[in-house]
Amino acid sequence: MSDTRKITALLIAKPGKAAELETLIRGMVAPCRAEAGNLRWDIWQDRDDPARFVLDELYKDDAAVAAHRATPHFLAYAAKVGELADRTPIVSRPYDVAE
Repeated sequence: MSDTRKITALLIAKPGKAAELETLIRGMVAPCRAEAGNLRWDIWQDRDDPARFVLDELYKDDAAVAAHRATPHFLAYAAKVGELADRTPIVSRPYDVAE
């Protein structure tokens, strides 16, 4: 568990872009979950603001994160997401995590 990396990304859709953002991130689910180093890839939606999403990702190590960021699906996502949302990604390492 000590080498795992968690990515938490807060996405807030730009006005009028929520449906496009949702389509974009839903398209990431299957290819991201299929990556060899991916342990988890989930989308959460703010219950009070449907234009706010949290991507909750877990990778086995830094190499898996790097491999993820080099995939064609991530590169296509990265090229488009800035037009649709304000994005804040955080890459974390385990600090005190229950197994």
